[in-house]
Amino acid sequence: MSFSVENLKIKLFADGADLNGMLEMNSKPYIKGLTTNPTLMRKAGINNYKEFSREVLSLIQEKPISFEIFSDDFEEMKRQGLEIASWGKNVYVKIPVTNTAGAYTTEVISYLVERSVKVNVTAVMTSDQVETILPALSPLVPCYVSVFAGRIADTGRDPVPSMVECLEILKKNPQAELIWASPRELLNIFQANAIGCHVITATNDILKKLAMVNKDLKAYSLETVKMFYDDAQMARFSI
Repeated sequence: MSFSVENLKIKLFADGADLNGMLEMNSKPYIKGLTTNPTLMRKAGINNYKEFSREVLSLIQEKPISFEIFSDDFEEMKRQGLEIASWGKNVYVKIPVTNTAGAYTTEVISYLVERSVKVNVTAVMTSDQVETILPALSPLVPCYVSVFAGRIADTGRDPVPSMVECLEILKKNPQAELIWASPRELLNIFQANAIGCHVITATNDILKKLAMVNKDLKAYSLETVKMFYDDAQMARFSI
């Protein structure tokens, strides 16, 4: 089977928290937006959430970018959401589908959407969750729903049928776009594209593999053989 990056209909978003990496991906015309989250920021050594976010937004102003709230209290979630949204017109506020007690955040989503805040409902993993939060979204305000297909796959389940169900549910809201989140390999981009998913957000490591699309497999095999040989020589292994 042959794939073509040029024929992709799905929008590619870059997921990360390294400023240089974000700027590198933002410069590429095929990257249509960016996402990040507190876990990625912590791993990147970010100490000041607001300062980092504002710096990113001073440099990336045209493409949509999602920043996440991190409170567990609904009223504080609302405050954080309004604050984050005020940082830029291209900002989407990431709201987890529930708090840590498992209570749905529909109240928070509705509150923000009613104030024209663009949201990205995140950490979603079932079509039932999409059904639950759908009424809180508005057909007048753009939004994303991030379903973590990669994490679904981590449990041994095929995420494709679930993603198809989520797409069908979101047809009820023309402003809602489905994000295939947490992909594990380049193939996921083409799987998401095949079912008509609107967006896929991937780390730079995965996106950089786009250069390998349709690479000759015999040549790739030979490169791999040479890699094993060279590493054994450099390690000075003997038997």
